[in-house]
Amino acid sequence: MVSPIYFIALPLLTAFLLPLFGKIHKSLIRIIPGLLFAYLAVNAVVLLMQTSVDKPIITEIAGWAPPLGINLMFTPFSGFIATVISLLAFLVWAYSYLFKKVEFDNAVKYFVLLMLIVAGSIGVVITGDIFNQFVFLEITSISAYSLTAFYRGRDGAEAAFKYLIVGSFSSVFILLGIALIYGHLGTLNMADIAANIDKIPPKLKVLIFILLFVGFGIEAEMFPLNGWAPDAYSQAPGPIGSVFAAMTSKAGLYALIRMIYTLFDISSAYKTLLIMGVITLVFAETIALRQEKIKRMLAYSSIGQIGLIMIAFGLNTQLGIFAGLFVLFNHAVIKSLLFLSASFLVYNSKVKYISDLEGMGKQMPLTALLFSLGAFAIVGLPPFSGFWGKLYLLMATANKGMVVLLALILSVSIVEIVYYFRVIHRLYFREYTGKYQVQKPRWNAMAAMLILGLTIIVVGLYPDLITSYIQQATDALIDKQNYIHSVLPNLGLN
Repeated sequence: MVSPIYFIALPLLTAFLLPLFGKIHKSLIRIIPGLLFAYLAVNAVVLLMQTSVDKPIITEIAGWAPPLGINLMFTPFSGFIATVISLLAFLVWAYSYLFKKVEFDNAVKYFVLLMLIVAGSIGVVITGDIFNQFVFLEITSISAYSLTAFYRGRDGAEAAFKYLIVGSFSSVFILLGIALIYGHLGTLNMADIAANIDKIPPKLKVLIFILLFVGFGIEAEMFPLNGWAPDAYSQAPGPIGSVFAAMTSKAGLYALIRMIYTLFDISSAYKTLLIMGVITLVFAETIALRQEKIKRMLAYSSIGQIGLIMIAFGLNTQLGIFAGLFVLFNHAVIKSLLFLSASFLVYNSKVKYISDLEGMGKQMPLTALLFSLGAFAIVGLPPFSGFWGKLYLLMATANKGMVVLLALILSVSIVEIVYYFRVIHRLYFREYTGKYQVQKPRWNAMAAMLILGLTIIVVGLYPDLITSYIQQATDALIDKQNYIHSVLPNLGLN
């Protein structure tokens, strides 16, 4: 059986060795990351299937048992998210393989940073130590800053600087919260913190919660802490938009949810998450409607989906969590397809205006069709996978008797339909202007997008393919005591 530590150690080690492999043969800098991501994806699926029939997989680093030692946990909840990240990492690599002809040094930098961002994102999800979670978030963030500024000819440096400044505030808040926890409990193990959180004075507990909520909220792109996100999405290389949507935001969101559901016992935390989710949803979708550039529109749309996920988890019900995980899965897959397909639709456009898409439905029929498929899915139309996530969320909201919230989600969905259908109208019902040369995807990029498109259709037609894993992930998150005793089996004997 593969240990969860490989999901962190192998990408980190390969990232440092990749420049040396490149000296042996230039093609290795593109091939080796793909082999690594394929290996991680296969083993993530195997481990997820194993946790579904057995207990969580726990690895103790250097043989030191928690709470003194660091442990990695592959549970149905963390494993589900880690598996989604691993599978999408491979598809992003496949798409990126020959995305643009760049110099040798830039290719090395790109794939090194991609491996670091994958290692950091998975590390955030599977670690059982809150300080290590902070370290992995830093690895993810630093890699994201660099990828945002990857192209020197754009405004990437300015976007990366904004991202860096806001990310620094996130780091300070998280580190302060961790320091206060350690100062009062003398532990960094999340299961041990959860078991002893009531020993922290109530007022101090609220202060720690606020620090961590703000810190993780920045990483999760929560309003009003997400000002950096649209610029970062817009200026980073095309494939990295899908990485930000499917990996970095999911890492921050996981940390936020794990903190609320496992570490703390503050009843108002769920209401706070719900309120911030509503604000994030309304703000992002309203601003998305006004965008003239396709990547900024997709960025704000992505933030809006984060708001939906926060609302689902803020309901604090089993159906709400189930809906949140389904929307999370859909957001990762569908938004990846939208960013990847849009990158080729505006490949040679410097400004990436939505108006540049006019008539592209006839010039690039398959790519435009895949973008349209993603648009139909993200707004929740049947028979695509996005329909089920929104349906379960609406059912969870109705079960709580929140009629106003239900109406709000439906209203915002109409706004979402308007701006996505506006893009589709330009694709198919406007004449091609010939502003710039069309760049059709190579076979590898098309294969990656087709796999994402087929996933959206297949899961939409057969949602039971993943609902059992989502249900197990839901149960794992709710069962706080099982999490604690899986890590600290002798806790009751102390």
